[in-house]
Amino acid sequence: MNKIKHIFLPLLLGVVLIYSCDDDNNTFVNPFADINHLALSISDNDSIVQFLKNNYYDVATDSVKTLVSGEIALYDQKEKLTIMDAKRYDLDYKLYIYHIKEGNPIHPDFGEASDDKGNPTIADSIYAKYSGQSILSSSELSAVFDSNTSGNWFSYERLAVRGWSFGFTNLKAGYLKKEDNGDTFNGPITYLEGGKSIFFIPSGLSYTSINPNNYASTLVNQNLMFKVELLDFVQFTDHDNDGRPSSEEDANDDGDLENDFNDNSQPGVPDYLNRDI
Repeated sequence: MNKIKHIFLPLLLGVVLIYSCDDDNNTFVNPFADINHLALSISDNDSIVQFLKNNYYDVATDSVKTLVSGEIALYDQKEKLTIMDAKRYDLDYKLYIYHIKEGNPIHPDFGEASDDKGNPTIADSIYAKYSGQSILSSSELSAVFDSNTSGNWFSYERLAVRGWSFGFTNLKAGYLKKEDNGDTFNGPITYLEGGKSIFFIPSGLSYTSINPNNYASTLVNQNLMFKVELLDFVQFTDHDNDGRPSSEEDANDDGDLENDFNDNSQPGVPDYLNRDI
């Protein structure tokens, strides 16, 4: 199952959902009702910072490892670490992005400047490789819980890990492999030199319990680490096909397309999915 695209849903009777019974009826009880998400956002940030201070990126193995003498902590590599401010559900978060390479969309032999689409917007559909792990402590990661080594398409409205939308705006796509004469490669579609980064994502930008659809996820309220590679993206993605890029339908300009509702006749449809807006 692709855990990034599909939030775990309680499809079987009684799965993870908790009910209390009184004399008259069964009432659903929110198992996360006591969570203070503002406090959680602060503690999550502290936990991620501690992890960044206690670990480094090993170029030889393309992996994050516990800090040893002679290496530089992720947190101290200021030229490689970007800290992005992000908002979701009216809460402020920080997303940490460790840059491995920006990405090169121009083929060295057959490319043109026009092949460079720049960086994707928050709303653009992306084609990417990835592997994800939970941050368990300042020095420990979980096993990989989901990965894709060949590439998969992700669309904003189906993306459960909202931190991705912000993180990928820092990368560029790669270029398509070609035959030596410039013809289309006679083999599987292959992208080279895609932008690579490691995202350190607080729980509020991933499987947050603010969203009831996440209650059944084994990753709910966990900080996550993703190694990603951007292969391609759809520039100016228009999710509702109204002729206006979805990135321009963020009326309050907070980077969250899911909280903009400006059609009184369809109050439950966000602007970026509403052809009348």
